[in-house]
Amino acid sequence: MAIQISPSILAADFAHLADEAAAVATSADWLHVDVMDNHFVPNLTLGLPIVEALRKAAALPLDCHLMIEDPDRWAPAYAEAGAGSVTIHAEAAKAPVRTLRSIRAAGARAGLALNPATPVEPYADLLPEFDMLLLMTVEPGFGGQRFLDIVLPKIRRARELIRGRAGAVWLQVDGGVSADTIERCAEAGADVFVAGSAVYGAEDRAGAVEALRAQAERAASHTAAG
Repeated sequence: MAIQISPSILAADFAHLADEAAAVATSADWLHVDVMDNHFVPNLTLGLPIVEALRKAAALPLDCHLMIEDPDRWAPAYAEAGAGSVTIHAEAAKAPVRTLRSIRAAGARAGLALNPATPVEPYADLLPEFDMLLLMTVEPGFGGQRFLDIVLPKIRRARELIRGRAGAVWLQVDGGVSADTIERCAEAGADVFVAGSAVYGAEDRAGAVEALRAQAERAASHTAAG
């Protein structure tokens, strides 16, 4: 499986977002945008106007993670604004199949996110409807949180479910991903990694992305060989 790194601009300098996006443009695969509405999660961050501006300024495709109420209403607009991937939360969506199809119809990859306490098995039948499954490895709402090891078995179960289905579904993890945790996630089966503080807390942003990728690739190759 190909390893992908998606630095989260939630940890970046908001006064210089274009520069922060450029700092990882040659090393990362995606630019992760955490959209929070202070309702579904207890924080307020970036919205559609910022995504539209970033789309013009950033060289990387945008990976928009909607931690909002009523994603059924808002998600297609993020795809229409040019996001390369739009992920909605299963806990918030009232019509997930319709919304996931609307995201795809607007030209973006569709993702489904699950909070740490949300089991993955009930969503197995929806696998054909999305391109990426995002497993939160912290409680959503704030950056810089400590990684929750209790999610590792769920990552393994999700990988098994994905492996048994036709079509490629990416398995993304978000929350507390760092040099200390990324190898465990890769060994469990994740292949797309959201990293905020681990990238934007480093002086050399691009170097931090490359180091994380090397760790994940090494762990994934060991798992495959075993």
